[in-house]
Amino acid sequence: PSVLEINIITGVFSISYDLIADRSPIDTKPPIAEVAAAEYRSALSTAGVLPDDLTGPVTHNFLKLSDGKLISALSLSESDLIEINLFRKSYDNLPSMTGNPNKANVWAIVSGSSNKKQQLIVAEYHYFPVDESQSSTYPIKTPTEAYAEFTAGNVYIADIGLSKEGDSLKIRRVYLAYFDPDTETDFFQPIYVFEGDNGFTAYVPAIKSDYYGE
Repeated sequence: PSVLEINIITGVFSISYDLIADRSPIDTKPPIAEVAAAEYRSALSTAGVLPDDLTGPVTHNFLKLSDGKLISALSLSESDLIEINLFRKSYDNLPSMTGNPNKANVWAIVSGSSNKKQQLIVAEYHYFPVDESQSSTYPIKTPTEAYAEFTAGNVYIADIGLSKEGDSLKIRRVYLAYFDPDTETDFFQPIYVFEGDNGFTAYVPAIKSDYYGE
C-alpha cells in the first residue's frame, strides 16, 4: 500500500509505502546504485517532473529494515533497500548545496521489486526551477569576513557530523557554492561552505549584508 501526497501549487510531493503492512518489496535485494538511480529518473520522467538541471552528483546509502525501522547497512548484500539522492548541477562552476549536504531535495528509497508500484518505498521531491537567464551582480564577502562571521556564530550548521559538543573543531576546507533550498525562493543565494573534521559542514551567506540595506 503506497500513499502519494502532492502540493498542486508548488509541485512538491512525497511517496510512502507501508512495509509493516506488506514486506514483499524487500523479498528481493535492491539493485546497484546506478540501476536504482536510473529507475528513479525513469519514474520522474514518466511523471513529467524530471528537470534538465538535476544532473549533479548522485549519492546512495544502503538500508535495512530492523524492528520496523530503516537503519544503515554496510553493503548491498546486507541491505533491503537503497536510498538514492539526485543533486542539482553546478552553476558558474559552483556546486549546489542543500540544507543537509548528505540529502538531496529530490531523493528516493528504492526496492528490488519487479513491480513498479512497489519500487519506490519512499520518495521526496522538493524541486524549484532556477531561471538561468536572470542574474545580477552583488558584493561578495571575502573568505576572511565569512570566517569572522563563522567564529562569531553567524552560521548555519548544515551537518555536525560525528562532532560532539565541546570537541575542538578544525576547518579543513572553505569554498563558494550556491544554496539550493527545499522551499521556493526568489534567487539562488551564494554561500561560503566550511568543512571540518568528522563530516562537519556549515554555511555562511556570501553576499554582504549592506547589499540588503541592513
